[in-house]
Amino acid sequence: MLVLLTNDDGIHAPGLAALRRALARLGNVYLVAPATEQSGVSHAITYLTPLIMKEVFHGEEQWGWAVEGSPADCVKIGATEICPRMPDLVVSGINSGFNAGINVLYSGTVAAAIEGAFYGVTSFAVSLEFDEHADYDQAARLACRVIEQTIAQKGPEPQLYNMNIPQAALCGSPQISTVPMDVILHHDRFEKRFDPWGREYFWLTGGPPATTAGQKTDLTELAEGNITLTPLDYNLTRAAVVAQMEGWHFDLGGTDKADSTPSPLGPPMMRTQRKMFRESGRPKAVGH
Repeated sequence: MLVLLTNDDGIHAPGLAALRRALARLGNVYLVAPATEQSGVSHAITYLTPLIMKEVFHGEEQWGWAVEGSPADCVKIGATEICPRMPDLVVSGINSGFNAGINVLYSGTVAAAIEGAFYGVTSFAVSLEFDEHADYDQAARLACRVIEQTIAQKGPEPQLYNMNIPQAALCGSPQISTVPMDVILHHDRFEKRFDPWGREYFWLTGGPPATTAGQKTDLTELAEGNITLTPLDYNLTRAAVVAQMEGWHFDLGGTDKADSTPSPLGPPMMRTQRKMFRESGRPKAVGH
């Protein structure tokens, strides 16, 4: 089996190294990962600038390829330029921190697996609950077992999966829950701070998300200490609504002259207002 491995935490992340070791028993592993951390970039790709890549060695061992781009970039270039043929399996991870609930849509880890699915390859995103001293090797062994058993039981069609492993599953006898992703809205908060020039800036903070009441989802099962495995689909079309819309009628008529009249205000302009410092010995900022 030819496996393409990537992540969004960067090529030197411990979760990536652990998964590379565990996946080696499945076949030849080609590691193509971002040169630097790319968390939260979702499905961004590089197309306006060159995609820089270099081979990485650990001592005398060829370790993989570092890409100055996103996780999706890594799968694109890995599948088409690095691997000797289209891979049989794409794995992204192990991410440091859950990619569950609505965070699936922000995740670079999941986006890399989605990119693999674009190519018609069965793909897994693997994430581990954050812990500063996480046992990535044990998490990788569990993930590899889940991957092997999933491949053995799934149908012949390629499938995209999102796997999350709680810390509680690293000891004892973990359970696997096949559940949908939770789509409840997170209650985002921002902490307001000031930089040395007195300008306001905001830092996104968050806590544990709520869960959808009365339903088993990835968030509820992770809270119970179970490993979650969620089959995903990148087709965002709501088929039932498309069927409803087939009977709609639209009349665009003629062009309204008011729509084509240019605004007398001209194009919008951005103005940055800096606060004045009043401390002795500090320079005063001016608005511009």
